[in-house]
Amino acid sequence: MKLIQNVQEMQQTVLGLKRQGKRVVFVPTMGFLHQGHASLLREGRTRGDVLVLSIFVNPTQFGVNEDLDSYPRNLEGDCALAEACGVDLIFAPTAAGMYPPGFQTTVALGPLTKPLCGASRPGHFNGVAVVVTKLFGIVQPDCALFGNKDFQQLAIIRQMTQDLNLAVEIIGMPIVREPDGLAMSSRNSYLTAIQRQQALCLFRAIQKVRDLFANGETSVDRLLGEARMIITAVPETSIDYLELRNSTTLQPAETAAGDTLFALAVKIGSTRLIDNTVLGGDL
Repeated sequence: MKLIQNVQEMQQTVLGLKRQGKRVVFVPTMGFLHQGHASLLREGRTRGDVLVLSIFVNPTQFGVNEDLDSYPRNLEGDCALAEACGVDLIFAPTAAGMYPPGFQTTVALGPLTKPLCGASRPGHFNGVAVVVTKLFGIVQPDCALFGNKDFQQLAIIRQMTQDLNLAVEIIGMPIVREPDGLAMSSRNSYLTAIQRQQALCLFRAIQKVRDLFANGETSVDRLLGEARMIITAVPETSIDYLELRNSTTLQPAETAAGDTLFALAVKIGSTRLIDNTVLGGDL
């Protein structure tokens, strides 16, 4: 396994491998890896000849007063997990390397960015789109793997890749959960022991909505009302959004169906957590 931090070195290394006919698989991350990331890497290892992991806390996707400076980082631990998962190349650039003086290009995005996290975090997905486009240009992957926990991000990246004719196969991977149901996230490390238990209200809300739907309930108001009661009953919680949306267009659902997305973002103390499920899909 090789660690590369220079943009030009990474690009030249991968282009050399591709000239040899190697299939390049890519998993982009912000680091502080956990078993959710490991699931992407293990799947990626089966899909090509060269497995590339990027570790970059992208400043352009953080808003004012968000957690850019405090976002957890552990490059040594990340390298150990990556090696165990069979990673060949780690690309860990600096912010100055990715955004040199004079950088000014943006990627204009459409309606998929407007609701949910796009409404709560203005500009966030523009930053995501720019860094993913740059990473695709540097790494030149044949396919890239992303987790379904960031459902809206995955939808936007799929659309952007299609619209810009980027020759990258986008693969979505299932949410990986702790044994008690909490979706794995690097930001879980911010939670105190008490908050960690309080955070389970997100999963309980998901279970309740899925159970009600499985038993024939399709009213959006009733489903969201039950979820809201579960979350607001827990101290230190603040709902950012609870929404039922079409899982393709992300437009509001009029009634719940098997392909309806239930998406939620909740603050536990000062930590913002997201989770989702497609009602007729796997949990």
